[in-house]
Amino acid sequence: MPTEQEKIRNFIDGKFVEPVGNRYLDNIEPATGKPYSRVADSDSADVELAAAAAEKAFPGWSRAPAVERSRILLRIADLIERDLEKLARAESIDTGKPLSLARSLDIPRAASNFRFFATAILHTESEAHITDGIAFNYTLRLPLGVVGLISPWNLPLYLLTWKIAPALACGNTAVAKPSELTPMTASLLCEICREAGLPNGVLNVVQGTGQNVGAAITAHPKIVAISFTGGTVTGRKVAESCAPMFKKVSLELGGKNPNVVFADADLDAAIAGSVRSSFANQGQVCLCGSRVFVERSAYPEFVERFAAAASKLKMGDPLEPTTEQGAIVSSTQLEKVKYYVDLAKQEGGSIALGGSAPDPINERCQNGYFFRPTVITDLPVACRVNREEIFGPVITITPFDSEEEVIGYANDCDYGLASSVWTQNLNRAHRVAEHIHTGTVWVNCWMVRDLRVPFGGMKQSGVGREGGDEALRFFTEPKNVCIAK
Repeated sequence: MPTEQEKIRNFIDGKFVEPVGNRYLDNIEPATGKPYSRVADSDSADVELAAAAAEKAFPGWSRAPAVERSRILLRIADLIERDLEKLARAESIDTGKPLSLARSLDIPRAASNFRFFATAILHTESEAHITDGIAFNYTLRLPLGVVGLISPWNLPLYLLTWKIAPALACGNTAVAKPSELTPMTASLLCEICREAGLPNGVLNVVQGTGQNVGAAITAHPKIVAISFTGGTVTGRKVAESCAPMFKKVSLELGGKNPNVVFADADLDAAIAGSVRSSFANQGQVCLCGSRVFVERSAYPEFVERFAAAASKLKMGDPLEPTTEQGAIVSSTQLEKVKYYVDLAKQEGGSIALGGSAPDPINERCQNGYFFRPTVITDLPVACRVNREEIFGPVITITPFDSEEEVIGYANDCDYGLASSVWTQNLNRAHRVAEHIHTGTVWVNCWMVRDLRVPFGGMKQSGVGREGGDEALRFFTEPKNVCIAK
């Protein structure tokens, strides 16, 4: 791991380089509240260099045979798996998430992203049509050019590679920006890409803030498409910037996800699954079920058992192997969590569990950004705490009386990213899944991933879809060729 004096630099044209302005930001470890390295505070001049390198690399990379692109991406996947422990530790230090979670989920899924898209490009199909006996039409799917990839801090390597892998697999070159809060795994990935033989300029990573770097990427005239994952407010700004230039845009934004538990559910499975979906990564996952609705006859038992199970989650130093709840990513995010807990009390909520920071974890983490898993009951469905994204270990539990009522509750929100439904009635599962307005509905499970299926949100949770064929389609442009007979 880097020391406080070490710097995380930009990666442009196959080399690690200082930012043009030679400015750096402190990189804070959430578990300690102290800087452990410094990260480049880049600006539009650095984005210009990265875009130029990507533009130069595009002709060679886009014309490389698919099997050659596949070979390099598979090598990247192999090296991610080789460096799993190093990457997991870096992610844990950067984000505050438990090392065990980074080791078991984030890093393996990053490798899977490269492996999936590296092989997908070897099995693509094109469309062909005979037109009334007078012509033959076929469709080519061509890479776009230089694309901009902007990823968030909560799953920094996992989500960044979900963008990089399909973009590069399709023959594009990229200018990527990880969050300035969690820059280290992106830098380590650049080392891996260089070792794997990725040609210079194919992937460029510019470190820095959204205001200085993200805005420059979205506004750059030679960056022809933007894939953004982050907050809805920022996503709106991205869309506004891209619209006048008619750029392709994919936006995966916020969520306020409903978790619906019917009385006939397997309560043991529903409680275990709901605790996981509520508090994984300290609730800092866009897919977390932050609004839990329980059928009234099962409500008292569910609340009691859920709170008891959540109270047993081991909060500790993220680097300890037994830790299940680590740190909140930043002091700003911690203050946001505290604000919403106070607001819940003002709105009439009762704190069934948590609601405050814990005692100091240990000497190393005594100034870290920790908050206990928090369960709130007795809130009106339409209150702010039930409608606004908190992105922390805070969930509400609300009773309901009928299927129709809970569908209304679930949809009474500006977001529509994901939901979970717990029931043993198959017909009900199909009905409710169809009528809840979210891009993904999990039934009797949570966060089960299949890279072949489309992923994205409805309403203010985003525009476009990622995953599988949807990603390959986003990062290519269809061209029709019509040949007269």
